[in-house]
Amino acid sequence: MLFHRPASSACAQVLGIGMTCAAIPASFASAQTIRSRVPTIDGSVTVVLNSRETGPVQRATQDLLHDFARVFGRSPKLVASIADAGPVAILVSGANSLPTDVPCATTSDAESFAFSIVSNGVGPTARQIVCLTGADMRGTLYAIYQFSQSVLGVDPMVLWTDKQPARRIAITLPSGFARAFPKPVFRYRGFFINDEDLLSGWMPAAKGEHTGISLKVWDNIFATILRLKGNMVVPGTWIFPDDAQVYAATQRGLIVNQHHAISLGVNVARWPKDVPYNFSTHPEILERAWTNAVAEYKPDQEILWSVGLRGLSDASYATLDPGVRNNDPLLGRLISQAIDDQVRIVRARFPRAQFVTDLWQEGARLMQQGYLGIPPEVSLVWADTGYGDMQDGGKVAAGQGAYFHVAMMNGQANQLSELVPVAVIQSELGRYIGAGATSYLLVNTSDIRPVAMTTRALMEVAWGGAPPESTGADIAYYRRWATEEFGARSADALAGIYREYFDAPSLRAPLFPPGLTSAGNAPPSPPPPSGVPRRYGDQHYHSEIRSLILDRLSEHQVIAVPSQSPKWTEPRVLPAFDAETRRALLARDVDECASAQPRWDAVWRDAIAARSLVEPDRRDYYQAQLLTMIAINRESNRALLHVARALQDDESGQELNARNEAAQALEALAAVEASMSAAEYGKWKNWYRGDWLTGVARTRELVQAYADHLRDPMARLPAPVAWTGWEAYFHIMEYEDDRRVDVH
Repeated sequence: MLFHRPASSACAQVLGIGMTCAAIPASFASAQTIRSRVPTIDGSVTVVLNSRETGPVQRATQDLLHDFARVFGRSPKLVASIADAGPVAILVSGANSLPTDVPCATTSDAESFAFSIVSNGVGPTARQIVCLTGADMRGTLYAIYQFSQSVLGVDPMVLWTDKQPARRIAITLPSGFARAFPKPVFRYRGFFINDEDLLSGWMPAAKGEHTGISLKVWDNIFATILRLKGNMVVPGTWIFPDDAQVYAATQRGLIVNQHHAISLGVNVARWPKDVPYNFSTHPEILERAWTNAVAEYKPDQEILWSVGLRGLSDASYATLDPGVRNNDPLLGRLISQAIDDQVRIVRARFPRAQFVTDLWQEGARLMQQGYLGIPPEVSLVWADTGYGDMQDGGKVAAGQGAYFHVAMMNGQANQLSELVPVAVIQSELGRYIGAGATSYLLVNTSDIRPVAMTTRALMEVAWGGAPPESTGADIAYYRRWATEEFGARSADALAGIYREYFDAPSLRAPLFPPGLTSAGNAPPSPPPPSGVPRRYGDQHYHSEIRSLILDRLSEHQVIAVPSQSPKWTEPRVLPAFDAETRRALLARDVDECASAQPRWDAVWRDAIAARSLVEPDRRDYYQAQLLTMIAINRESNRALLHVARALQDDESGQELNARNEAAQALEALAAVEASMSAAEYGKWKNWYRGDWLTGVARTRELVQAYADHLRDPMARLPAPVAWTGWEAYFHIMEYEDDRRVDVH
């Protein structure tokens, strides 16, 4: 049975979509003084904020003032005491810093908060005070942002959806405004900004910031997490503990976490060349690196420490240590020993430290086989496959947590568009809630904007729980999302279109041995659960097209050049496709793409027809969020279909047909690029400049080279080098210069 926190109709009306609240306890109601009329809010109110409130609360209060300006055209006056407030005031306060003469309602659970209305003073000094009160610092932050959402109408993802609240003259608070908001379902909740090519290319850091992505954009990311009531962030992929965005997250009130590949913050993508990375033979080197990384964090930062042992560049540690290769019992013991050592190192500096370990890829296998020994003070976190399917095999237990992808870069999943249906999010996380595995929930958002809808869906579950299990829970979410983002007239049509969209891709079971993708050039993704085929995402089409064409034009001598610094491996020849495998690949691609194309065409027609139902001022976002997303997949599917047919015709001597098919593939790829350009309106100019991972432009270049070859066999051929995707990190990590991990 799924966990569900029911909401009364009055509560739901106050909170808006996705939020629930508790009944008002007697102590809450009795804490209020006798009320006068319900206050009316406008730009003339006073916001009261004690100067002793923490920096994060002060920053969030500035966001509140800005939100007021969005709605009323002016910002309220900000004062430090009730005595300086006007007749209607909004008091922002933690429970421990409330004025003694203002009996606002309070809550006591961690990160909970309350709304209440009290009267203060008499005669000319009489005031109505709207209290936004948090049990602690983050509870106060959530009170601020919930007020913006449910009263001012500010979209919690406004920085990514561009949805501006309606301009108002005044807002009368609803009669059910006073509410106690209970603690969240998941203890730790937040984003992993991963494979951040679009963000890095769109808004790179200013000179001297040393953050890859500009600090302004990082601040927008942190604010989004808080608006969605998250409390932690993994601020980038290959980063150092003292990168500026890491401390900026702390200044926003977020807990800093590390991901599974950089235990304790050791940026293994910058491991020094010629220094052994081997815990079996040189444990002292890794221990020094861990110790030095821990020392780089500032004492006032709140850290949730990730422990474990992975290889360099997010490969299994076994790829670098022959002593444990193909020996899972020994590999499990070595990882367990590393975790023990890491806990000891951190506790020496931070005695009250909290820990998690993410069971990504081989970690889940080792845990299920019983080869990992996790200390009791370390929360065990199961990961999904990258497609929403959790890898616990039914073994998830109370006190554990989840690492969930709504985007994943593996050459086959999604980087530019949505892939994981909301029904999967609700079902899998509902199962975890039912098991009591609510200690941790990290969502891999990649660049956020392409996956805004599912990111919000997941964060709503993280805070308020999953809806009761039913066949229509996902449709209900799509309808609510569409109502908020595109207007109520579009809701029914778009709810059906979203479900059509997620049903459009073909499902594919692995054709190749584990660890080898058809592209031959992407990090391996974990195998799907037994008997469960995967839908493929936008990366699949482009990886497949490039690998097939390179193999054809290079006569099976495609070279993979390692491109992530430092270069610790030599170039290698990728496995060639023999004639039989190649024919099977082409036939499979033709069958799958031909089967899927009518579904993509249908969802495209429906989305175009529904555009007239979208509010006029939201049609730019409709283009970016829905039409571009559909077009990327529809036209990429069509491009792969025509490339595969061209190769079949080429091999059978039907040259004219092959040239026609290649020309149609180029038309499809031009349509992909046109749709991406249409999503680059306003502040989103150059959003796809950083498309280094999916590589739509690289695909078009290769298809053009193949088309040229079909017209003229003596045309210039492309270099026989597979674009592995890691080149993106030359751009993403450029700001790090030549810095390496400190192992001394």
